[in-house]
Amino acid sequence: MKLSSVFTTALSTLAVTMVTAIGFSSQAQGLTFLGNSDGIWGQPNPGSNTNPIFSGVGTNTFTWGRSRPDDRENNYGTPANQLTFTGNSFSTKDIGSLFKVGDLEYYNGMVEESTNVVSVPFTLSLSFTNPSNVNEVFNFDFQLDNTTNSGDSPQQDADTVYIKENFDSRSFTFDGNEYLLKLIGFSQDDGETSVSNFRVLEDHTTTAGIYATVTQVTPAEKIPEPASTVGLSLLGIYLITRKKSGSAKN
Repeated sequence: MKLSSVFTTALSTLAVTMVTAIGFSSQAQGLTFLGNSDGIWGQPNPGSNTNPIFSGVGTNTFTWGRSRPDDRENNYGTPANQLTFTGNSFSTKDIGSLFKVGDLEYYNGMVEESTNVVSVPFTLSLSFTNPSNVNEVFNFDFQLDNTTNSGDSPQQDADTVYIKENFDSRSFTFDGNEYLLKLIGFSQDDGETSVSNFRVLEDHTTTAGIYATVTQVTPAEKIPEPASTVGLSLLGIYLITRKKSGSAKN
């Protein structure tokens, strides 16, 4: 017995639907954002310091304070204070998932009190290679709290770098959809929790990563019904049609 035209149409439609669904799924799974990051330090604010000493403006490494590497008798003997940002290549395949865009390292040196600065601005740039021609810039300020090293314990003499949060967002369009790039903050446990300051003992170093996410703003394209559901619906239409056809012959 030959298949009816209705059932033949059902099979054809089912095949097309399966191809469409597979194609859309592959497209969604293949969406990957790629890029690189870098950062530079700006002109610091000396505050009330009478003899501020610093270097590294316009680079990724900023130092401040005058050190005395050979004067250990007066609690010096270390390099100057230093903040270093190390950018990296980044990629994310999952919309909304965290990805790291660089590391910030802070070294706390022992320096002369009057040679410090109280804050320094920082510019973070994210350049995407996919999608291409997407470049976003974020600006931060870091407050530098330098102690006088006159406490009774190393903890009291520790210095602190505070992050003046400016974790705003940037939007861009890719493949007809709008996306939101958002900086989440600094973290020392792979993004599980965020930190707003780094408190470091004299002559010690700490590092934190800075993390971001990409989320979709415009509604996602409607996903076709699963091929199995469509196939069952068309098969139902065929059976009903066969039943009506059989009834007409009786």
